[in-house]
Amino acid sequence: MKTSLLQKARAQYQPKLPKGLQGAVKVKEGAATQSVGDQDEIKKLFPNTYGMPIIEFVPGEEYAAREMNVGIILSGGQAPGGHNVICGIFDAVKRQNANNKVYGFLMGPGGLVDHDYIELTSDYVDKYRNTGGFDMIGSGRTKLEKEEQFEKGLEIIRELGIKAVVIIGGDDSNTNACVLAEYYAAKNYGIQVIGCPKTIDGDLKNAQIETSFGFDTATKVYAELIGNIERDANSARKYWHFVKLMGRSASHIALECALQTQPNICLVSEEIEKEDMTLNQIVEQIATAVAQRAEAGNNFGVVLVPEGLIEFIPAIGRLIDELNDLLAAHGSDYKDLDKDAQHAYILAHLSKENADTFATLPEDVARQLSLDRDPHGNVQVSLIETEKLLSNMVGAKLDEWKKEGKYKGSFASQHHFFGYEGRCAAPSNFDADYCYALGVSAANLIANGKTGYMAIVQNLSAPAEDWKAGGVPITMMMNMERRNGEMKPVIRKALVELDGAPFKKFAEKRDEWARETCFVYPGPIQYWGPSEVCDRETRTLALENEAKK
Repeated sequence: MKTSLLQKARAQYQPKLPKGLQGAVKVKEGAATQSVGDQDEIKKLFPNTYGMPIIEFVPGEEYAAREMNVGIILSGGQAPGGHNVICGIFDAVKRQNANNKVYGFLMGPGGLVDHDYIELTSDYVDKYRNTGGFDMIGSGRTKLEKEEQFEKGLEIIRELGIKAVVIIGGDDSNTNACVLAEYYAAKNYGIQVIGCPKTIDGDLKNAQIETSFGFDTATKVYAELIGNIERDANSARKYWHFVKLMGRSASHIALECALQTQPNICLVSEEIEKEDMTLNQIVEQIATAVAQRAEAGNNFGVVLVPEGLIEFIPAIGRLIDELNDLLAAHGSDYKDLDKDAQHAYILAHLSKENADTFATLPEDVARQLSLDRDPHGNVQVSLIETEKLLSNMVGAKLDEWKKEGKYKGSFASQHHFFGYEGRCAAPSNFDADYCYALGVSAANLIANGKTGYMAIVQNLSAPAEDWKAGGVPITMMMNMERRNGEMKPVIRKALVELDGAPFKKFAEKRDEWARETCFVYPGPIQYWGPSEVCDRETRTLALENEAKK
């Protein structure tokens, strides 16, 4: 593997650890827990892993070496810092006993089922320290949910003498980890399963998980790009840039990037849903801001659009819910029809209200809403070019106003979608430290016999040595939700809280940002230099933690 000068220099960086993980570790247990919703149903589904206490690791007096081979799975989309989670696990497992072995299952959960793995060695792991990407062992989206998968995985687990499996993933992947932990516990197989919270979208968080890893790095990468675009817009002064950002289920990325860069407009899906806004109302809101800036001679600006916006517009959200159920139940009837026949089939099978909504959508958007679903049964919203849809509709609205003498400016648009650009960036110092600490925490959960837990690190606005590491039962985060037409236990997604400190700060400033040019240019991630520049957390995390004080 070729290495860049940056990678060689970053390999020398030693991630900082909380005091509780720096030497011998002792477990401090809290009170029993319960799920965030549907307690009776979740308890019934997970009798062996429900109600366990939250755990904190504190400095211990005695270091007990334990024999434990560990298997690791990277699941779902990439996020900066995943390699450091593996490095943290590897170092901690080897510290327990030099003869311990760590195995990486290749290309995600499918590697466990297909017995596709490699043994991780020091020479191999060292090449990936503090690097982005998941290429150390690869990732995949196979869902671990069937008994035959669990039993097939058990064969290789037994063959390799593995004591525990760590699944590094988002909410769906950690839900699968919980299901696997419960299955192995119910069968008394003696195999532990631990999760780690990963997703750049930021929607895997709650009272115990302050942020998911990768969010810090990805939003800093996107904020740099948005800042560059803002500077370009302020230089050329002739384009409105519509920027779509990752975040299917929540607007955390868009909100964080807005706090860092101060664009003219940032749409927040959760607010649009709460206010029951229509697509036309959103378009009119943007067009009004464009017209106001044009009056001051500013025919340029920047609009941030969350990837999942279309699902949060209530009328379209209701349509998508019914479409998901329809295609889950009758996808085989539908998929072989031609384009026109598919459109007619959908109109014929939807309720009147949703059929009316579907019929009013632009043809390309209607088509994109009725395409194949992702592995979790959801609309593939990243394929919907919401940024182009909005700019086209804004342009049409401004043309209409121009004919009526209400608008005299000029409007030209540029479009961007920032997604893959942020998923495999070299992790920020924050993510490098956070992920390494998560890995060490996961290893200590295994060493202390825990299963069905997710590794956590808290107090993240403090210096790293004052962070608090431990674990939380995955069942504590679960509730029942409708997926693919069935009610299933899942980890509840965290949406942007409209009464939370980050949104309130944004709401306080957005009218000024819409009128004035208040752009901020964050620049690239810094790895060396003053701590306040290199180790700073996201604005979201800082504001949330300030509000707790």
